[in-house]
Amino acid sequence: MDSENQRLVIEETPATGIVRLVLNNPASFNALSQNMLNELTHAFNNISKNTDCRVVILAAQGKAFSAGHDLKEMRLHPDHGFYTELFRQCSQMMLQIQSLAQPVIAQVQGIATAAGCQLVSMCDLAVASHSSKFAVSGINYGLFCSTPSVGLSRNMHRKQAMEMLLTGDFIDAPTAVQRGLINQCVEDDKLEETVLNLCQKILAKPEPAVRMGKQLFYKQLEMGISAAYQLAEQTMACNMMDETAQEGFQAFLDKRKPHWNK
Repeated sequence: MDSENQRLVIEETPATGIVRLVLNNPASFNALSQNMLNELTHAFNNISKNTDCRVVILAAQGKAFSAGHDLKEMRLHPDHGFYTELFRQCSQMMLQIQSLAQPVIAQVQGIATAAGCQLVSMCDLAVASHSSKFAVSGINYGLFCSTPSVGLSRNMHRKQAMEMLLTGDFIDAPTAVQRGLINQCVEDDKLEETVLNLCQKILAKPEPAVRMGKQLFYKQLEMGISAAYQLAEQTMACNMMDETAQEGFQAFLDKRKPHWNK
């Protein structure tokens, strides 16, 4: 259970334009309790209004990124209404990540299991240490990881996702890269540096293009191909009207570096 008065999500600013949210309940392997979900929801709400924030890092304290839902809390409330609200709350928090204008990068160390693995899958990008492991292990305890399957199946090939869901087996970080769950794995002592370097690459790009691009990417995935192309056409036309795109194209024609005003 959560310690009384303990902040479960710590907000940091490691560099200009970057907000890092750190899951801070290592004693419970950063389980996604109701209180943890509430603090994450509140933090993402604040970030959505923070115009100074361009990139978000989601990290964690301790030996685990997140072990998923708090099983002790769930056993204390064997009630359908409680479970329905808990999973609704978790799903809404996961969807917040994709609705944010800013890219969200998971910085993963240790294990990420069940809803913790789901959290990784819902981030826009993910970098993990070589020692990290991933699983959707609810099936081992009689519970198919239904909500984690939504994010997992949108990252990996169906049969690879289903194998994880039906067996509960762990995969290591290199396998997670190969299967598309994470972008890259690095030596443990290089994890933070690698993530910050990735943030800087994004910060070097114009904010309007990043914002419009992220929004378009997820919307078109859920559409038929004709509707997806129509939305993409509209997004590109709007993007081209932005002054940063106009400057970028002029710089290309002038064979110089662009000068972004924002």
